[in-house]
Amino acid sequence: MARKILVTGAAGFIGSNFVHYLVANTDDVVTVLDKFTYAGNEASLTGLPENRVTVVRGDICDAEVVDRLVADSDVVVHYAAESHNDNSLHDPRPFLDTNIIGTYTLLEAVRRHGKRYHHISTDEVYGDLELDDPNRFTEATPYNPSSPYSSTKAGSDMLVRAWVRSFGVQATISNCSNNYGPRQHVEKFIPRQITNILVGERPKLYGEGLNVRDWIHADDHSSAVLRIVEAGRIGETYLIGADGEKNNKEVLELILTGMGQPADAYDHVVDRPGHDLRYAIDSTKLRTELGWQPSFPDFEKGLAATIDWYRENEAWWQPQKAATEAKYKEQGQ
Repeated sequence: MARKILVTGAAGFIGSNFVHYLVANTDDVVTVLDKFTYAGNEASLTGLPENRVTVVRGDICDAEVVDRLVADSDVVVHYAAESHNDNSLHDPRPFLDTNIIGTYTLLEAVRRHGKRYHHISTDEVYGDLELDDPNRFTEATPYNPSSPYSSTKAGSDMLVRAWVRSFGVQATISNCSNNYGPRQHVEKFIPRQITNILVGERPKLYGEGLNVRDWIHADDHSSAVLRIVEAGRIGETYLIGADGEKNNKEVLELILTGMGQPADAYDHVVDRPGHDLRYAIDSTKLRTELGWQPSFPDFEKGLAATIDWYRENEAWWQPQKAATEAKYKEQGQ
């Protein structure tokens, strides 16, 4: 039977990709709840069937709206978050409101109505690893967040665990590595570099670009989340990753060469405060327990597809571009 799934933050990057994935791969009926901040984009949800996707403009901190939508759903998948590290350093308050109070509001609603809840989190709650450390993050890695963003996501994870233990909420958590793919805001690293090249601007690289991220295509994140919703053990955390470790310099040079530019055609800008060195995900538990595998294990192929999407969808990203670059210019980045 088709489920009724409430997806918060689904006008954003990974949330909208998840809704597209559900429509393509299930019979589920989806309600989107999104505040439509600067990171939300109505165009990310265009073309979806109206008989299967309903969009509600609202705030996850609004208990009345949340209660009504949760009551009418079978499953809640919580993507909504303030998620940009640089923004959290400039103004932490929205991160506290959305990531902590918003999560609390959802948890209370699913508790009242006895609904299944899945919580989307990030590997940044674990802090970072040394560049030469052979280890990767696992579900047992202690939390060590280093920014207002990651600390509020860590706090929201802890709330979920407490509501499972204290109140019996039927919840799971996933912590994912860095996503890339279609519909990502141009403030983020990969789409910023791609769109800079497309508009004739030189890309920008923080510091020496040696910071390592573990990249995963948004479709693979979506398939993993759906698998956890369907088969994950209640109260468990699953790490989602596709073995895509690359440093920022490597990624930028792959983008440049993939777009017919010299590999060194970029400018260095000052590194950002508290820039984590390395993230790396061990997704063994997800793969062995739930049988999940990524569809894009080759980062370069996934990156090429992403470049093609931005080339073909200028109307989607162009309205964001000027304001984003003006903001970065103010910050010297």
